[in-house]
Parts: sequence; C-alpha cells; structure tokens
Amino acid sequence: MADQQLKIAMLSVHSCPVGTLGTRDTGGMSVYITELASALGRLGHLVDIYTRVHDPRDRQIYALGRDVQLIHLKAGENEQIHKLAVYTHLPDFSCGIEAFRKENNLQYDIVFSHYWLSAWVGEYLQQWWHTPHVTMFHTLGAVKNITGIGEDEPELRIETEKELARNCFHIIAPTEKEKEGLVIHYGAPSEKISIVPCGVNLELFKPTGKEKAKRELGLGDDKVILFVGRIEPVKGIEQLVQAIPLLQSAKNIKLVIIGGEGNSPYEMKQLRRLCGELDIEDKVAFYGLVKQDRLPGFYSAADVCVISSYYESFGLVALESLACGTPVVATDVGGSRSVIREGETGYVVADNEPHHLAEKIDLLLSRRSPDINSALAIRASVSKYSWDNIAETIAREFQTALASFMAPVPH
Repeated sequence: MADQQLKIAMLSVHSCPVGTLGTRDTGGMSVYITELASALGRLGHLVDIYTRVHDPRDRQIYALGRDVQLIHLKAGENEQIHKLAVYTHLPDFSCGIEAFRKENNLQYDIVFSHYWLSAWVGEYLQQWWHTPHVTMFHTLGAVKNITGIGEDEPELRIETEKELARNCFHIIAPTEKEKEGLVIHYGAPSEKISIVPCGVNLELFKPTGKEKAKRELGLGDDKVILFVGRIEPVKGIEQLVQAIPLLQSAKNIKLVIIGGEGNSPYEMKQLRRLCGELDIEDKVAFYGLVKQDRLPGFYSAADVCVISSYYESFGLVALESLACGTPVVATDVGGSRSVIREGETGYVVADNEPHHLAEKIDLLLSRRSPDINSALAIRASVSKYSWDNIAETIAREFQTALASFMAPVPH
C-alpha cells in the first residue's frame, strides 16, 4: 500500500495556482499547491489541479511538471471575479470537473481541496466518485474575524466552513494552532485532523551572499529590514512602519516592502502617508510585486525579515527567509514558533506592537555581520521542510485516508 501510485484531483477554484503571486487572491496557497503537486509528481503520483478560467487567454491544460497538470474550467465569466461571487458558480464548476473526467476517462483515488470554496466542490465529488475528500482550509474565517482587522468575513463563509469542518472526511492543518481553531470555532472532530506543515523550495531559496545581493539591488551599506506579503491590513505593515523610528540603529537602515496591493490601493496610500507623518520616507522603499525567482536575492540582502501579521495560517515567508540564511522576527502566528529557533534564527513576539517588533529587530541588527557559515547554519534549521519531505508525509496521509475510506463498515 505504501508505494501505491495515487491519482489525485486537487481543487483550487477561486485562485489560479499559476496566477501572479502577491495579488489579491494569489499568495501562499498558490505556492503551496504548485510546489506540493510538483513534489508529489516527482514521487510518482499523478496530480490534476482544477481551477476556473480567470482570463480568456488561459489555455485549458498546462503541464506543470512530471505527471502534474493544471486544468482550467469555465465557471462564470472568463475573468477574475470576487471570490465570494465564485460561490454561485460552484455547481457549474463541479459539473465541469465531472464532464472533463468522463471525456478523458479519468479515475481518482483522492480529492484534495484548498480553501472553503473548493471544499464545497470536494464534498460533491466524494459523493459522485466514492472517493475520499481531504481538505485544507488555509485560513479560517472565524479566526480572521476575531482579529477585528480588515473586512469581516461573511456569514456564508463561516457557516459553510463550520459544516465542512464537521462533515468532510479528513482535514490537513499546517499547525497545531489551526487544528485548535477548527475544533474550538467549528466543532471539527479532533481525530480527523492531521498536522502537516508547509514546505520550502530549497533549490530556489538559498543564500546568495549578503554583500553581493545588496550591491545587485542597489541597497548600499544600509541595514535592510524586509517585509514580503500582500499589502493588506491583516499583515500589520503599519505596525512595522511605526517600529522603524523606535530602532536604536535607526540611522543607516532601509525597510524594503515587497507585495501587491490587497483589495484596494487605499492601504498603500495609508502606508505612504504614515511614512510621511513619521518622517521616514527616505528609509522605506516599496518594491511592489516581485517575481518568485527574484525573491531569494531580497531575502539574502536582508539583515532581518519581519512578519508583522495579526493572523497567518502558516507563514511561508519565514521558511523562505530562513532557507536564504536570514533571521526572522515574527508575531506569534501560524507556524512561527515551530519554525523559528528563539534567539538563534530569530525571535517570536507576542504581538505586533511597534516597540515589541523594534526591540527584537534591534537585537538582530546589533549582531556582528553574518558570514556565509552563519547563513548556512540558519538554512540548515529548515532543511526538514523540503517539499519532497512534506509530499511524502502528505502521500502517507492520503494512503491512510484511502484505506480508512475503503474499509468495510463493521455491523
């Protein structure tokens, strides 16, 4: 059973996994899906990822690697629409998958859905195909609402997630925190939730030499503080900006902010206005969207990477930064505590109060200039999070789910 080749249908209805990273609905989940699918393909499994057409120029099928393909299906308008509007098109999307499956004579062992909209579809496919549906929520609406930051998630999402959490066959959660959220807020049975962390592409994210990276990016001799993520309230970027004037080493520093605007340009305007009010415009650089393959240069150039979020499901940025040998200061969200070695590869702060962030950033900036050996030591701390390792664990979870699903019900 352990070596059985699996045929996996992955679902990512609202977000195209190969869309532009850092835009409104394309972030860590898209990285997760493409990297995990590719790693499962390398292990010899077959993976079909289903998403809706987001652009009239989308081809129906894209090969993403060995035994991995991305399939676009029409559901609603052939354009990007608000993710809540996708809900009304879920029956069409479900029927589209079934039609494609029949046309191409496909059979699947596992349905693996991502986010609540996809999980809704997964429940129907489980019934139609008599195949176990495993889901991963990536973020939880109820937990997001508790932060009180940004727009409230609608009741439709909360109620649907609650029903899915209680009734779906199996759930993968990336952290113990996420598992607790599912149990406490949605009444999910604890025994049907497995914890499998996210991974990092160690081939892409690796140290490239700090001085060289700074030179190539034109960052001179400044100490570089890096933020990577969508520009939206839940990321706590305002808190990070407010921490800059509080730094002891506030003279030769540069805060580099990488990310696309979230739901509106308003947040970016607010941040620029705040920089003006604090008189630190010369210390903050907004780089906008940066392609994934250019990120290692930024991580390598940085002296510290900061995750100032109010909420993260996992927080891939921490893994990417550490893989590039750069220490991290992060709020106590997602996988921060399990990924960061306190005082060694960074610090976890209780919250994103500016003085808390500033205190720990200062501690890292005051360390002697790191060399390639210290960068490699930091990188070594996350070597177990390679996507191949994570894919092996996920495949075992699928095998277990499949065996359990197929087991005869005792009378």
